[in-house]
Amino acid sequence: MTQLDARPQAGDTVRSALDGGVRTKGLGGNSVGLMGGAVIGVSTVAPVYCLTSTLGPTVGEVGLQMPAIFLAGFLPMLLVAFAYRELNKAVPDCGTSFTWSVKAFGPRIGWMCGWGLLVATVVVLSNLAGVATSFFWLTAGEITGSDSVAALDGNKAVHILTTLAFIAVATAISYRGITATKWIQYALVGLQLAVIAIFAVMAISKSGEVAGSLDFSLSWINPFGVGSFSAFTAGLSLSIFIYWGWDACLSINEESIGSAHTPGRSAMLAMVVIVASYLMVAVAVQMYAGIGDKGTGLGNPDTSDNVFAVLATPVMGSGLGILLFVAVLASAAASLQTTFIPVARTALAMSAYDAMPKAFAEVHPRFRTPGRATVVAGVATGVFYTVMSLVSENVLVDTIYALGLMICFYYSITAFACVWFFREELTASTANLLFKGVLPGIGGLMLTAVFGKTLYDMWDPAYGSGSSVLGMGSVFVIGVGLLVLGLVLMLLMERRSPAFFRGEVLTKETPALQPAD
Repeated sequence: MTQLDARPQAGDTVRSALDGGVRTKGLGGNSVGLMGGAVIGVSTVAPVYCLTSTLGPTVGEVGLQMPAIFLAGFLPMLLVAFAYRELNKAVPDCGTSFTWSVKAFGPRIGWMCGWGLLVATVVVLSNLAGVATSFFWLTAGEITGSDSVAALDGNKAVHILTTLAFIAVATAISYRGITATKWIQYALVGLQLAVIAIFAVMAISKSGEVAGSLDFSLSWINPFGVGSFSAFTAGLSLSIFIYWGWDACLSINEESIGSAHTPGRSAMLAMVVIVASYLMVAVAVQMYAGIGDKGTGLGNPDTSDNVFAVLATPVMGSGLGILLFVAVLASAAASLQTTFIPVARTALAMSAYDAMPKAFAEVHPRFRTPGRATVVAGVATGVFYTVMSLVSENVLVDTIYALGLMICFYYSITAFACVWFFREELTASTANLLFKGVLPGIGGLMLTAVFGKTLYDMWDPAYGSGSSVLGMGSVFVIGVGLLVLGLVLMLLMERRSPAFFRGEVLTKETPALQPAD
């Protein structure tokens, strides 16, 4: 039996389908190993896409302290990753944050936590598709040598239709299963990492050749050099965004080889690769371009939402520069496919436990994927991006800022869920106290602080792109509006599925038995 044809077999797990309410869902088991999970994690994070989208906005908030902010954003992600690892050992369920927070805090908090993950994923999917579209037309323009072809990205109708096409293709690929394009994912992730390494080396070697270039300084990694606490939290929110997606490794726990341990190890490996890449590029672009607001400077507001489009040719030349365009396109396209993994599997789990309509619990009999949930996620992504593109000229910038709020919301709940779920075990050993209590708790507190400060700051229309809706910042409207929508949907689901909300389906604090490795 090949990995692609893997099916749950008798004896694969020793979990009871009714143990604490935890249920099997019919996904293809034993399909993904350690490296495969790590590649999915890196692919979902999409390092090249994240960098081109956030280098400019982050410099706009914190200036030369961008490398420090990237490090600061990594810390709470690492601490929350310990929570994911420990919870996955106890309850390896594809619902991840939803399932764990229900078992720790009950159905209502758990439902909102699951909603936070769902809506964050739809937001980032829309951004990924938008960036893929931009770099598709930029790359086409470079290949054809035609400015008019590259300019097609500026045509709103063409841009939206191309974005919808990318979403449709990614949905179709995800529908067919996580192992169907395994080697393509390996190639695309390898391409991303190789190209940004070449870019960083060339940027450093050419530092001093353009106006605004800077010499490296250790002060760049000092977070206390940020001018204000508001600027620090805004920068941190963006930094947290660029690490988001590593938890996709955990969403495939029911499909992994060694579901209790392998996903957590894959997530840790992915995060090490990602933080190293970010620091390397952050230092390199500051040395080459500086942070000025003119020309190639990273602080130029005209280019802040797509830095690599500006720096590709100056740094790598017209020949190699196209590789950077291809890398961003590959990064966005690859992540567009793998990012469907967590949203579809969270919806599947919520449906399996009666927290969402039963239709989302359907698993394709051949591909062993949550087919209907994947299709609905694709449709929701297309609708969201189309609407946002029509009502906002700064959709990419504003949704990225709003995404940071969503990430802080559900990651912090998951971190606190770990502390509460294992509270009776914390005194059993130093390791338990540290990895199940102290570290996740600190990570949750850090993310809660960022959530609160960001929520306060984003009320100001100057936050993000500077646009407003009825006097409120558009980022506030997007972020809070999506959370309120979740609350309304939860109340509607409570009327439709009262048993789940009474705690009768997925019971609190009853760990599942460990799966057999």
